[in-house]
Amino acid sequence: MIVFGPIPSRRLGRSLGINNIPPKVCSYSCIYCQVGKTDSMSVRRDKFFTTEEIYDQVAEKLSHLKKTGEKVDYLTFVPDGEPTLDINLGNTIERLKKFGLKIAVITNSSLLCEGDVRNDLLGADWVSVKIDSVYEDIWKKINRPHGTLILKNILEGIREFANVFKNELVTETMLVKGVNDFVESLYKTAQLISGIKPAKAFILTPTRPPAEKNVNPTSEEKLNDAFQIYSSMIPNVELITYYEGINFSYASNLSGELLSILSVHPMRKDAVEEFLFKAKSDWELIDDLVEKRLLVEVKYSNSIYYLRNLKKINEEEEVQNGN
Repeated sequence: MIVFGPIPSRRLGRSLGINNIPPKVCSYSCIYCQVGKTDSMSVRRDKFFTTEEIYDQVAEKLSHLKKTGEKVDYLTFVPDGEPTLDINLGNTIERLKKFGLKIAVITNSSLLCEGDVRNDLLGADWVSVKIDSVYEDIWKKINRPHGTLILKNILEGIREFANVFKNELVTETMLVKGVNDFVESLYKTAQLISGIKPAKAFILTPTRPPAEKNVNPTSEEKLNDAFQIYSSMIPNVELITYYEGINFSYASNLSGELLSILSVHPMRKDAVEEFLFKAKSDWELIDDLVEKRLLVEVKYSNSIYYLRNLKKINEEEEVQNGN
């Protein structure tokens, strides 16, 4: 499924997700990524799904949600990989405007050095750009970028986009313990963010299972340091260090919808239980999906999470392609 949710979003309320990139094509392989390690690194824009495919699925989903009285605040491009790798992104944003809903894009910023990417994003109502550090060595350590990417070009692309984007621009900085949470990095990163004048600067720390082992949330002391440093330079700063809740929406296709959500958004066990309750199903489905290797159970921060097994998806695609 290309469209999933709506899901509870800590930044966007009730967000209907659009997965416009297949797993896991990305320009980064961030150590904290909740989707998992990138197995198809790319910086080349390509065609993945057509604009009409995405539009039709959104239309079908919204029609069903209208009947059930479900609220949608945003249509959000938040895929398995980097959304701006989709060469049809600009056209799709324009097409989706017909629904009269705000459109959000959450990007890792890596392709903002390209003019066509910046132009595609101009049609969105809300854009989040990732800036985890302005130091190249830290950037490489935390974001694991494609080898052709150059940080200074990305940062200049962010500045150029901020200068022309007329709608709501926000930034997000993910803090990982012992990697980018020391004062010097925080200060320099906040300094750059203050220059692009975002509507809000979000500071986050991992709350769901990360792609790599030994990746841990930063401490409360470091979060406080970050908030104080950012707030001294940026008017509107918000910490996001909490779990977004368990209110995930169910429509009709239990297994398909659950797997679509879990491919981009790991769910805590209590959220899965609530989802099954809404669908009038039981835990036997989860046991079956785990046994078939479609789901993976992971323990993180004293909680149990479930996420889609991307290795299984890739194996199935290789079989379909005859490899």
